[in-house]
Amino acid sequence: MTAPTSKRDYFYNYFEDNKDRLLSEYFEFLRFETISAEPACAGHLRACCAWLCRYIEKLGLAAKIWETGGHPLILAGNPPADPAKPTVLLYNHYDVQPVDPLALWKSPPFEPALIGDNIFARGASDNKGQCFFVLSALAAMLARDSSLPVNVKLLIEGEEEYGSSHMYDTLEQKKIDIGADALYIVDAGLRSPDEPAVTLGCRGIITLTIEATGSSIDLHSGEHGGTVYNPNHALVEILAKLRDSSGRITVPGFYDRVRPLSYDEANELCFDFDENQYFEAFGAKPTGGEIGFGPLQSAWIRPTVEINGISGGYAGEGFKTVIPAQAIAKVSCRLVPDQCPQEIGSLVADFLRRQTPPGITLKVTVEGGIGKPVRTRTSSKATQAAAQAYAEVFGKPCKYVLTGGSIPISEALAEASGAEIVYLGYGLPEDNAHAPNECFSISRIKQGMATIGRLLEILGA
Repeated sequence: MTAPTSKRDYFYNYFEDNKDRLLSEYFEFLRFETISAEPACAGHLRACCAWLCRYIEKLGLAAKIWETGGHPLILAGNPPADPAKPTVLLYNHYDVQPVDPLALWKSPPFEPALIGDNIFARGASDNKGQCFFVLSALAAMLARDSSLPVNVKLLIEGEEEYGSSHMYDTLEQKKIDIGADALYIVDAGLRSPDEPAVTLGCRGIITLTIEATGSSIDLHSGEHGGTVYNPNHALVEILAKLRDSSGRITVPGFYDRVRPLSYDEANELCFDFDENQYFEAFGAKPTGGEIGFGPLQSAWIRPTVEINGISGGYAGEGFKTVIPAQAIAKVSCRLVPDQCPQEIGSLVADFLRRQTPPGITLKVTVEGGIGKPVRTRTSSKATQAAAQAYAEVFGKPCKYVLTGGSIPISEALAEASGAEIVYLGYGLPEDNAHAPNECFSISRIKQGMATIGRLLEILGA
């Protein structure tokens, strides 16, 4: 099962021979404060995009920046294309999540810290680390062969963590430029560091903001308690009605379009789950899903409604006896085939409005960040090549999994490119992606390089 040393280990050796330079370049990439959701970071995003473009050109590939109406993106590749070779589109993103709560970081989030085998920084795993091993794999192949075995296109965007809202129009305009035979979203992960797995799909997403207002100003809870309807009470009562005691979503029509897995699909996927290992990693028990579904079934093939944040009144040190004028909640829905994000957003919003008690004004806003659920086939050439590459790097058979997360642009990118999606990556649950102390390991940079390199070689054979 293990690939010949000259094929697999070449990428490991290339990294070790160039380790100081590669880590220095990776750290420089990580220092850009590319938080796409924060307007104050717009300059950092643009500077990072320009740095990436120059970096790719130094590898010997052509690269250009596309303006999108938001944060720019990069399209790069190895023209002129050889019509006899397949075209592979590799997707990454250079933007990152906000760093809050900053006090929980053990080192500054944009000053990379190497501790043992791990590099700690915001974006180290999601997605700058994965983007970097893609570029490093291409660099290694070009250094050895002066060419690539397939036609490669790189699409690196700057708004994935903010819903890719400006990408959709760009994709519609640039279909010819991004056309491909295979599309790899290199923004996925593994369930454990020694278990190779190709990800066959992700859930979709729709997000909402709910604002409950009861007065024009905060009120004294002694003078007004029992007289006015407390917006905090109203909001938690309204939100509590979203699920019943079995964990099932109570919104009428919510499950109408859910497509169950076929027998063959269910048998292809690995649903093995270690509850003790999960608790050790996260300090949590997997009790949040619907009764009758296992943890990974709940995370992969069932839709959810999650309350991501609630604020209202005073929650600081000491005490402030007020009835807040307003309470706010952020809610997201993760969706599965064949649910429509816009339809689900409308159903949930209408349901919440109908729960509003007298004396409360409820405003529900369906936000951006819309993404459709995606599922792909194990039988495609792109999937089989990825599975073979993983198996060779690990020296063991590759499994098939899904992810409960969302990559909003996936479905639109597949449609625009004309290619079937396969999700790849080396992120791990313990990387703390989206949380303080995000990290990525040097060993997985090397594995990622070898996987991408072998993948392109297999497709070009």
